[in-house]
Amino acid sequence: MQCKAQTEIVECRRCDRLVEYRERVALEKIRRFRDWDYWGRPVPSLGPMNARLLVIGLAPAAHGGNRTGRIFTGDRSGDWLYQALHRFGFANQPHSADRNDGLRLIDCYITAAIHCAPPDNKPLPSEFANCRPYFLEELNRLRKVRAVVPLGLVAYKTYFTARKQLGWKNPVPLPAFGHGARVTLDGVTVVCSYHPSQQNTQTGKLTEGMLDDVFRQAGQLID
Repeated sequence: MQCKAQTEIVECRRCDRLVEYRERVALEKIRRFRDWDYWGRPVPSLGPMNARLLVIGLAPAAHGGNRTGRIFTGDRSGDWLYQALHRFGFANQPHSADRNDGLRLIDCYITAAIHCAPPDNKPLPSEFANCRPYFLEELNRLRKVRAVVPLGLVAYKTYFTARKQLGWKNPVPLPAFGHGARVTLDGVTVVCSYHPSQQNTQTGKLTEGMLDDVFRQAGQLID
């Protein structure tokens, strides 16, 4: 059953700056996607609510998820992510071209700290706060999660901030974020990964092998 927050997410207009930006991008487009009918709305999460793996991203890309209407779909970050998920059995295919391409997640749920594309990929603190109630509801509904993969420092902080708001126990002090770092909680293990952004993948900060290792560990944890 889909979390009811997803319907609310798609209709959300809480952040004036994000509403203006996502809709302007959808109207102006860019040359290579000029024939696309952009989504131009908040991008919902994806996956079954009984998933044992939770993946957390930052926000939709202006010409990725904001164009296609599906999280991590239509950009290079999504290409890297879904290829890795497919290699370890968490997705039925390695491609993510558009929201009607048949992609299906298996035992995996993907969400984001922010569901609207932000200018310069930099959400404001108030925008994180406005979006967090959706994430809190998701965490309450995702009862079977055993492994969490935050993609980047922002996702890492978002997860532990949400846990604190829900009254769940966090380690004190919170361990430093780093690729491959693990945090063991009651029944859940967090395995950190750098975000598969072009900045990270093109510079070699994140390689396919490094990303594979994270999802290999996630698979072992839930098995």
